[in-house]
Amino acid sequence: MATGGEARPTLVAGTGPREEKNIRMKSGQVFDIQRFSIHDGPGIRTTVFFKGCPLRCLWCGNPESIPREPSLSYMPEKCIACRACLDACPHDALSADAVGKAMVARDRCTACGACPPTCDPKALEIVGRTATVEEVLDVVLRDEAYYRASGGGVTLSGGEPLMQPEFAAFLLGEAKARGLHCCVETAGYAVWGAVHPLIASVDLWLFDYKETDPRLHEKFVGKPNDLILANLRRLHAAGAKIVLRCPMIPQLNARSEHLDGIVALARSMPKLEGVELLPYYDLWRAKLTRFGLKSELPESVKPPDRDTVNAWKRYLSERGVTVVG
Repeated sequence: MATGGEARPTLVAGTGPREEKNIRMKSGQVFDIQRFSIHDGPGIRTTVFFKGCPLRCLWCGNPESIPREPSLSYMPEKCIACRACLDACPHDALSADAVGKAMVARDRCTACGACPPTCDPKALEIVGRTATVEEVLDVVLRDEAYYRASGGGVTLSGGEPLMQPEFAAFLLGEAKARGLHCCVETAGYAVWGAVHPLIASVDLWLFDYKETDPRLHEKFVGKPNDLILANLRRLHAAGAKIVLRCPMIPQLNARSEHLDGIVALARSMPKLEGVELLPYYDLWRAKLTRFGLKSELPESVKPPDRDTVNAWKRYLSERGVTVVG
């Protein structure tokens, strides 16, 4: 990172100081910036989580990322029944229960941000904010030395980064100008015009593949898979480096038919870097109460054991698929 009087690399080739300033002021919606990530691409990374997603996966690990707008998180176990938040709410969305703890009427809450400053124990929090390219990079570049030493860098995740293609493009362009390794984790549900401008700045695509059967794909995630597959194949044809990431959910897509679909897809893309299986986990369920959400995924769906996961990996490996992770 340039310091002192050193010249700072231009954000995008061919831009001058005025254009560079404009790019740095480009903003988007994020809900977290996680430093020292080790599961979102090679090496030590910083993962920038974009807010907003067009899909509705039944097993979504970040349900707070789905709406583009900010969300109110409320953890009643932290509430000390001080009632300070009740007077702060301009929409009468907060009330007190029998012991004085806050209750949130989600149908009236607009996540305006008035109540969290009154909450000393941080039971109330707004998740999601507008951030400029400069603000995000200020966090990302703090760990530049770790990226260099480990082969890491920055990863855009979400939510869905392709829902904010302009912000993603400017952020990746600046990261590449700084010499950082860049990954994008995506479900691929976007117009090609949102994907193509990012290709030159992305070193590795972490591309989700959720279900082979088109009918079940729409049932599980709310959208058909034809656009997703079309984007995946166009990226592969363009020479992009891709790891296929496959969430495996017992009772849903953890079936031999889907594993065979993964094999067939991998064989059709010989330049694929590999396939990574993502076994289901259920820690996300704790977020449902925090954000006033409900899930249609049955409670009977449980994380698979290690032997089952290893059996899935062997199934793919024995059929010539490069399994990574």
